[in-house]
Amino acid sequence: MIAPSNDNRQPFWGYEDLALFIGAVLPALGLAALVIRPFHFSNSGVQTVAFQSVFYAVLLAALYFIIAIRHGQPFWRSLGWSVPFPPIVLAGGPPLAIGLAAFAAALRAPEEPLVQNLISDRLSLILILIFGTLIGPLFEEMVFRGFLLPLLARSLTEWGGIILTAALFAALHGPEYHWAWQVVLTVGLAGVIFGIARCKTGSTAAAAVLHIGYNATLFAGFLVQRSL
Repeated sequence: MIAPSNDNRQPFWGYEDLALFIGAVLPALGLAALVIRPFHFSNSGVQTVAFQSVFYAVLLAALYFIIAIRHGQPFWRSLGWSVPFPPIVLAGGPPLAIGLAAFAAALRAPEEPLVQNLISDRLSLILILIFGTLIGPLFEEMVFRGFLLPLLARSLTEWGGIILTAALFAALHGPEYHWAWQVVLTVGLAGVIFGIARCKTGSTAAAAVLHIGYNATLFAGFLVQRSL
C-alpha cells in the first residue's frame, strides 16, 4: 500500500493504476473459469451469466484495491458515485434507447442473435435480464465513466476523454455483435451520451441510471418482439 495521496488533482490515480487494472483482466478470466467449473448449469445462458458475474466481481475487487488500498481513498466517492443528480437523467434512458434503435435500423444494422441464443428457459431469461439491465451497466459505468474517463479527460480534455472512452466501450461490445459497424457505432454513441451525463452532472451514478434505463428499454423491446 502506498501512502494516502494528498494530491488535489482529480483523479488522483494515473496510468500505472490503469495498467494494474488491465493486468488483472486475464487473471480474472482464469479465476472466473475455475470458480464456475465445478458447477453444473442447466444451459449456456445461466453459465454465461455466472461466468460474467464472477469475472466482474474479480475486476471490481481489483479496482477496489487500486482506489481504497493502494491509494487509501474512499472507493465510491472517488469514482464519482454521488447523488442527487438532475431528475431528467431518470427519464433519459428510454428516449435514448428508442432514438438510437431507430438510428441503427436506419443504418440497416443486422439483428444480433446472441441474447436469443442464450435464453432457453425462464431461469436464463430472468438472469440475463438482471445482468443486462443492472449488473452490467453498474460495473461498466464504474470502470468506463468512473475510473477511465476522468483519467483520459485529464490528459486529453473532457471531450477527448468522452470520445475515447466511448470508443473503448464500443470496442468492448464489438465481439457480441460480430463487429457489425452499424451496431458498434450505435453503442459508441450511447457511450458518448453516458460520458456527457457523467461530466455534466459530476456523477457516475447519473451515467449508470441512464445506462440502466437504456438497457432496460432495449430488453423490454426484445421481450415484446419475442412474444409476438
